[in-house]
Amino acid sequence: MYAILDIETTGGKYNEEGITEIAVYKFDGHKVVDQFISLVNPEIPIQPFVVGLTGINNEMLRNAPKFFEVAKRIVEITEGTILVAHNAKFDYRILRTEFKRLGFEFERQSLCTVELSKKLIPGQKSYSLGKLVRALGIPLSDRHRASGDAQATVKLFKMLLAKDSEKEILKGAVRHSPKNQMDTKLIQILDDLPSITGVYYLHDSEGEIIYIGKSRNIKKRVNQHFTSENRKSIEIQKEVASVTYEATGNELNALLKENEEIKRNKPKYNKALTKTIFSYALYKSVDADGYIHLKIGKADGRKKNVTTFTNMQQARAMMNSLLEEYSLCQRLTGIHTGSGSCFNYSIKECNGACIGEESPIDYNQRVHEILEKYSYENQNMIIVDRGRDIHERSALLVEEGEFKGIGFFDLNHQLNNLEIIKSIITPMKSDRDAQHIIQSYLRKNNRVKIIKLDTVQ
Repeated sequence: MYAILDIETTGGKYNEEGITEIAVYKFDGHKVVDQFISLVNPEIPIQPFVVGLTGINNEMLRNAPKFFEVAKRIVEITEGTILVAHNAKFDYRILRTEFKRLGFEFERQSLCTVELSKKLIPGQKSYSLGKLVRALGIPLSDRHRASGDAQATVKLFKMLLAKDSEKEILKGAVRHSPKNQMDTKLIQILDDLPSITGVYYLHDSEGEIIYIGKSRNIKKRVNQHFTSENRKSIEIQKEVASVTYEATGNELNALLKENEEIKRNKPKYNKALTKTIFSYALYKSVDADGYIHLKIGKADGRKKNVTTFTNMQQARAMMNSLLEEYSLCQRLTGIHTGSGSCFNYSIKECNGACIGEESPIDYNQRVHEILEKYSYENQNMIIVDRGRDIHERSALLVEEGEFKGIGFFDLNHQLNNLEIIKSIITPMKSDRDAQHIIQSYLRKNNRVKIIKLDTVQ
C-alpha cells in the first residue's frame, strides 16, 4: 500500500518552513482507496515568491486548520504505507519536521518518483514533474497545488509500476536508493545536519566517537558515509547512533581542528596518524660566499624547514613559481647542477648569482621576501578568515612562530589588543602537521587577511 502525497510550503529557511497545503492519496497499486486534501494554517507568513508560484496567500489560510488539527488524519492515512512523492526527500523532511514540533516521531518508508523515473524511463530531457508528465502525456491540472501535483504523481507512479515488469529495478530502488531508502535511523540523523563548513563526529550508541571528519558541506559528506558501499562505510553505518558537529566558518579552521581532534580522541575508524601529512619540504642554507640557497628535500623532522609540501609535484610547482616571480638562480635552488652559469641566466631570467655577477646582498634581499611570505618562523601574526556567520570573523594566532589556537570575534570588535586576542582564542596544539596545514592554506588562499602583531598593542 502506498501513500502518494504532495506538500506545498511557505518557503523560507531550511527546517523553518511551514505546510500550507497537503494532499495524500492512498493507493493500492491499482486504484486510490482513500484520500485527504487540506489547506493548512502554517502560523507564519508565506514567502512572496511562493504566493506567486502556488496562488496560496496568507488570507486563504487564516481560517484553515493548523497542523496539529490534521496530524492525526495524516498518521492514519499513511499508517502501514510507503510514502511516494516526486522528490520524496523534501516532502518526508517537511512532514517529519512538523511532527517533531508536536513531539511525535513520524517514520515511514519512502519512494521517490524522480529516482524511479530516471531508472525506468531513462533519456528524458527533464525529470521535473511538470515537464516529465507532459512528455509522457499525463494530464496535470492545478500545477503547484498539492492535489493537482499529487494526482499527477499517482498516474506517474502507476506507469512506473507497469514498466517495471520484472520488479527488479523497483526492488533495487527500494533497497539501494541512497537518498531515500537508507536506514530510517540514518535519514533522521541526516535531517538534523547542516550544509556548512566544520568538523563532524560520528558516535556509537554509547556516545563514543568512532570517526572524525571535516568538510565544507557536513551534510553532504556524512551522506556519503551513509550511502557508500565500501567496507569502512558499511561498518560505520552499522555502528553510528548519532552525529554531532562544530561549525568552523572556514576550511583552515576545520583542517586544524580535525588534525587535533583525531590525534586526541583516536577514533577507531580514522587512520592512525603514524606519519606526518607531508613528505617534502623547502630548506634554506648559506654558502661560503654568503648566498642563501633554497632547495627541496624529503621532509626530515631533525631539520628546520621554510615550508612543507604534501608531495614532490606540489613542491616543484612552487619552486618553478618562485624562480619566475623572484628571478631566483637555478643553481642556488638545486635545479642546475652543472658548472658555469645556469640556463635562466642565458635567457636573462637570472641576474647572475650563479657566476658572482649579482651580489649576495641583492640576491638575498629577494630570498628574504620569500622567507617572510612563506615561513612563519619567529613571526607574530593573526590570520583573519570567514566566521561561522556573516556577522563574525575567525582569528588564528601565531606567536613566535608557534600556532596558539583559533577563536571568533564580532565584526564590530577591533583586534587591537593582544590580551583581548588571547582571550578569544581556544588553545590548540602546535605540531608539524598544524604548521603544514597553515602554510599550505596560506599559499593557496591569497585573500586571507594577515595582521602582523607588531601593529597590535
